[in-house]
Amino acid sequence: MAILETKALTRCFNDYTAVDALTIAVESGEVFGLLGPNGAGKTTTLKMLTTLLPPTSGTASVAGFDIVRQARDVRRAIGYVPQLVSADGNLTGYENLLIFAKLYDIPRAERQGRIHDALALIGLTEAGDRMVREYSGGMIRRLEIAQSTLHRPRVLFLDEPSVGLDPVARRAVWEHIEELRGEYGTTIMITTHLMEEADHLCQRVAIMHLGRVVAIGTPAALKASLGGDKTTLDDVFVHYAGGIVEAGGGYREVSRTRRTAERLG
Repeated sequence: MAILETKALTRCFNDYTAVDALTIAVESGEVFGLLGPNGAGKTTTLKMLTTLLPPTSGTASVAGFDIVRQARDVRRAIGYVPQLVSADGNLTGYENLLIFAKLYDIPRAERQGRIHDALALIGLTEAGDRMVREYSGGMIRRLEIAQSTLHRPRVLFLDEPSVGLDPVARRAVWEHIEELRGEYGTTIMITTHLMEEADHLCQRVAIMHLGRVVAIGTPAALKASLGGDKTTLDDVFVHYAGGIVEAGGGYREVSRTRRTAERLG
């Protein structure tokens, strides 16, 4: 059963259409990837689905709630990890989680248990009392995911979860995402430029180009559609998006990515 649906979801900025009649359905418990070059409409889509940006037209529902008419209910049902670093380096891991527990209105009697469980799940129990500025990039990203899942959201949105991370830290983040899905049955939507990440994590992916979905399916099916035993998801991306796979983009995108990478260290 679909837990997230969009029907002709559209967002325009003056004469520019960033997302053009997007229609997708994500099943409960699925890890679903949005792939595409910069400017394809991935982040705009996430912003609409997380109620940060109203659609120009079309409809969407998340966890059974309309993103416009029931925005407050949507926000209570989701978690969101933006690309930019959101953890406070001047607080400990425990203190960061405590702030989020209060923001999510988790009952006082449950907070400590939830926080300890979250630290254990992400492998940061021993680091919980350390300042976050002393954490590695992978530890910070895992903490941010823990922050966004303290209230046990039904749907988790991750915008470029591995940006700026080395391969070892990236794998640790992937393992945590898989544990969340296994432990709580969380439905997860990610955006990524890393085809390896999409191939490893996602049950299905949608490739966006110029605001539209140009291909959708399992990574295996999309690779098979191009034929050949050696076809990769990179090949699929290039075929449907009409360009090379890169995390480049314009000055603002490059600057944002580099700032995130620097802060994750």
